Amino acid sequence: MAAVAHVCDFVTDLSPAEICQLFYVLSAATVLAVAAVPDAAQRLLIQYGARSSQDTPASADGETCKGTHRGLDDINRGAFYHLISRLTSMGMIPHSWFIHFYILSISCTIYWAVQFVSHGTVFEFIARKQLSKFPPSMALEQVVLVWFCMGLQGARRLYEHLVVLQSSSSRMWIVHWLLGMAFYLCTSVSIWVEGAQSVQCSGPDCPNIGFPRLKVITASFVFLVAWLMQYRCHRYLSGLKKYSLPHNGLFRYLVCPHYTCECLLYLSLAVMAAPQGQLYNRTVICATLFVSINLGVTAHGTKLWYGEKFGSDKVQGKWRMIPIIF
Repeated sequence: MAAVAHVCDFVTDLSPAEICQLFYVLSAATVLAVAAVPDAAQRLLIQYGARSSQDTPASADGETCKGTHRGLDDINRGAFYHLISRLTSMGMIPHSWFIHFYILSISCTIYWAVQFVSHGTVFEFIARKQLSKFPPSMALEQVVLVWFCMGLQGARRLYEHLVVLQSSSSRMWIVHWLLGMAFYLCTSVSIWVEGAQSVQCSGPDCPNIGFPRLKVITASFVFLVAWLMQYRCHRYLSGLKKYSLPHNGLFRYLVCPHYTCECLLYLSLAVMAAPQGQLYNRTVICATLFVSINLGVTAHGTKLWYGEKFGSDKVQGKWRMIPIIF
């Protein structure tokens, strides 16, 4: 009980920004820990959609694609594997529930905008809690811009799920869905919380917080390019025949260029939201860290799956997600 009390005291002493940072770091560490488990159990924990063993297509003679189920059967499955298998078999939900992430993202963008305009209780509480540590603050213009960009990203992803992407009957473990919902809920606060001093203060007595124009303009340009390129990637993927290998555009060089764009989006937001005197926004860069690790693990699994299904020569020489590095 004493240990629990110490943990509670530690968390309550943190600022809202630090709580968000802790969530991202712990989530990223969890993803890395999962990536370190044996391959058979890892597939059950992190793969979903076309890459999951449940959804791997069968050939005409009833055999599954080369290396997918057969590879799992060759592994000595112990008690740990069967425990993970039992856990992941519970709470399976449609992969189409990904749309909830973008509905939540847009809803939070609207909610915090209303809270800001009306000086809502929740908004004021978080801002006061953040101000108690007096960190460097974003300028109000930065807060509005990053807010708008996050809303723009959520709106486009929602449009893609409603109009662009093909419907899928694949399923995923509910933990993926819960983690995604928690991420978007936390990010809706992260994008403005380090600007608490600007958003709460009004009038001539407020400090003049500088607006880093060149940095913001550059980051905004990168965001727009990544935003457009990700849409093009998703548009291209939606037009492919199911379970076929993408090979046009950025897919000639990267296995998952849409993941590359996602990382660039959050990295540009971190620079765009950098408080005065800082290179980047610490809270949003932690979100970028989580996104990069989470998608990096998925990109690694995707390259392996492509190699099993189409032959390793088809993906040889392609980077998974980050040119030159990964």
